[in-house]
Amino acid sequence: MNVVNSLAWDVVIAGAGPCGLTLANHLGTLGVRTLVLEALPELIDYPRGVGMDDESLRSFQAVGVVDQIRRHTVPHQAMRFVDRRGRELASVNPLAQPFGWPRRSGFIQPLIDKQLADALHRFEHVRLAFSRSVQGVEDLGDHVRIQAQPVDAQGSPVGEPEVIRTQFLIGCDGGRSTVRGMLGLPFDGQSESTKWLVVDLANDPIGLPNLSLVLDDSFPHVNIALPHGIRRFEFMVQGDKDEALYAQPEHIQALLRRVLPQGVEAKVIRHRVYTHHARIAPTFRKGRVFLAGDAAHLMPVWQGQGFNTGIRDATNLGWKLALVAQGKAGPALLDSYTQERHAHAAAMIDLSVLVGKIFVPANGLLRGVRNLLAPLIAKIPPLRRYITEMRFKPMPFFQNGAIVHGQGRPTAPAVGRMFIQPWVADAAGKAQRLDDAIGLRFALISWSASVDGWLSPASRRVLDTLGAASMVIRPSCQDLDRDVPAGVEVLADRDGELRRWFDTAPGSVLLLRPDRVVAAVCMPCELDACLKELAKVLDLAGSPARPSAQPMPSLAQRTKEIFA
Repeated sequence: MNVVNSLAWDVVIAGAGPCGLTLANHLGTLGVRTLVLEALPELIDYPRGVGMDDESLRSFQAVGVVDQIRRHTVPHQAMRFVDRRGRELASVNPLAQPFGWPRRSGFIQPLIDKQLADALHRFEHVRLAFSRSVQGVEDLGDHVRIQAQPVDAQGSPVGEPEVIRTQFLIGCDGGRSTVRGMLGLPFDGQSESTKWLVVDLANDPIGLPNLSLVLDDSFPHVNIALPHGIRRFEFMVQGDKDEALYAQPEHIQALLRRVLPQGVEAKVIRHRVYTHHARIAPTFRKGRVFLAGDAAHLMPVWQGQGFNTGIRDATNLGWKLALVAQGKAGPALLDSYTQERHAHAAAMIDLSVLVGKIFVPANGLLRGVRNLLAPLIAKIPPLRRYITEMRFKPMPFFQNGAIVHGQGRPTAPAVGRMFIQPWVADAAGKAQRLDDAIGLRFALISWSASVDGWLSPASRRVLDTLGAASMVIRPSCQDLDRDVPAGVEVLADRDGELRRWFDTAPGSVLLLRPDRVVAAVCMPCELDACLKELAKVLDLAGSPARPSAQPMPSLAQRTKEIFA
């Protein structure tokens, strides 16, 4: 048995799906020694997620891969409910970009996964290892001991097991999560009795750019435009039909003839039968082991939020693991992961289940009510805007967690919510999105004047520990070089969006987390107390530093030690 005698890895991730790969990119960007174990010999290439939201694009922006990702998307993709004759009943088509990116984009998940995997090559301290199945997990209090088994393409053992030691293990290994099973955690919820056949076609014979859910009582189906001339159809497997027979090539072609123009021969790239699940683990953490993505929650596809909810998990967890693994914060900070993510994931599951019930009602009476009410939506402007602008989507928001509410003042509604991402400009006039100016780190942002004079030595130490950027925002007409303290960057509010945000905020200073959630809002005179409280909720005080006796091994050394 090949045993690693030192903590060569800060974090081990089980599973190279989008959640695991996104988390690895965040950890790599933050300098965390990360190993990704994937049981399969290569990335999955069957049809999966097709809907990406602005929060996911913002996460990819934070780790420098958004341009590569967007090459495989259809931005501003509308989702339309139509009747069997193709008449539009309702449309979800939000055009606003409060977070800097389109609210909805179509995409091809295997291509996105490949971009995320390729991006890991940037980091000497990150490794992706295929054909490694997690067979055992022991949480020993101060580290985790993992038994990894090399396997072949069929999952059969090849060679001797390997033992890997790490500070933390993250199970991103899907709905049938081995890690979740080893933790003994239930996966409560339900699975639908109906199944869906998903088919991807090359040489798109239709070409229209959007997504349609066809409300046909006898033949409900979904029609989706994907990048690179690919068209997806999703068909409900009717009744108790054998799914294997349903997915036979001749039956797939028969289904496609019902939805394609007459005489069109469809070229099928890939297909798969899915069951829709609505399940969630009771907690996303047990000791030094965590769950994220489908290992933590599963939801029906109707809002395209399964993929995005996993990306939110990775974005929330990444910076917290980095602070703790690098000795800047204590492990209590990691309690906020479940605290902040569980309720929102549950809300997304509920929304997806609801939309599924609208699309495929359980009985004839409900179908009749839906068919009667659906045409009325367009005739009621407030309801139409509510749906079109996607206001029904639950946004991440937490009352508690790694955030600070001002003492003795009303709770700031912005705290615990994602901050906007407007365009800003530097003194030379260079325009950029706000997140690009900040980087993947904390930020202290103030309106108009620097708060440098309100910082005590203790507050400065908090900001230094966090590696926080210090920024001042001013109207674009002002002199950005005037009265700028050392270490402070002044940016112009190019379009006035930041001024409007501060107009309604209960203070002119905000603390922004690396995941772009507002950690605190205060007035300059309250900043010192606010940072003191932030140090407590982040468990910064008294946390031990990483032992200097454990230098970061080279990639070649780690490869030789673990995967010889």
